[in-house]
Amino acid sequence: MFKISNFITAFLIVFCTVNSCSAQQNIDKGSLFIIGGGSRSVDMVMRIATESGIDKGGYAVILPMSSEEPDTSVFYAKKQFTELGYKNVYGLQFEKGEKPNQAKTDSIRNARLVYISGGDQSRFMDVVTGTDIEKAIHDAYANGSMVAGTSAGAAVMSKVMITGNELKHPDYSSTFRNIEADNIETATGLGMLTTAIIDQHFVKRSRHNRLLSAVIEYPDMLSIGIDESTAILVKNGMAEVVGESQVLVFSNPKKSKVEKNGRLGARGLQLDIYLPGDTFEIK
Repeated sequence: MFKISNFITAFLIVFCTVNSCSAQQNIDKGSLFIIGGGSRSVDMVMRIATESGIDKGGYAVILPMSSEEPDTSVFYAKKQFTELGYKNVYGLQFEKGEKPNQAKTDSIRNARLVYISGGDQSRFMDVVTGTDIEKAIHDAYANGSMVAGTSAGAAVMSKVMITGNELKHPDYSSTFRNIEADNIETATGLGMLTTAIIDQHFVKRSRHNRLLSAVIEYPDMLSIGIDESTAILVKNGMAEVVGESQVLVFSNPKKSKVEKNGRLGARGLQLDIYLPGDTFEIK
């Protein structure tokens, strides 16, 4: 519907070359802003802008490869920033199998904010896995930038990524009907978080069974359910809840797993429910 102009890509290339964008970045590791989907309030968008630093300079890139309509996805994601006066936000689309030149990947690498839109997390990873695009996202984070994502863009943050599919019940449902062994399908995500699994739209879509399955099947990891219009800001090993609703964190400190007739059980699971403003540790 809305075409991403080639002018945008050209502008980013020239901007980075002339202004030496990499010199603007902090040397410390960056931050993550992981949104559970749904609407994003003005306060949340402003928090992204100020925490990433695009309110002071540099620029943001939106990566819409999760979406079936990437141009439209860029349009609406960008609109939220531009309506608040942030004009330095651009879309950058890549196709599966594309071998982008260094100038395009540098546009990601040197951005203060890399924002991954919603859609289908598997579609996004199908485009970026093992490519210079994926490496550029990690380089941006390592240089001190923020990597943000909503919905599918949240799911890709985990190394162990929930695809949303059930292995035993392939007909789509927004939530799991059962807590069963060998049912939750995972794939490899971006790995911005290696010690936690992210689920999204969590309270609104009652995805408790899915994340309970995950915390039993992957007992060494936190399983984090982020509700709509809610996010976690992750930096320096801590997560802060931002937004309107709750974040649920399941853990399995006893590494417990019991299986009978395909059903999963466990002992000593822990659940913490965090509200906006609360913080918790992510090692």
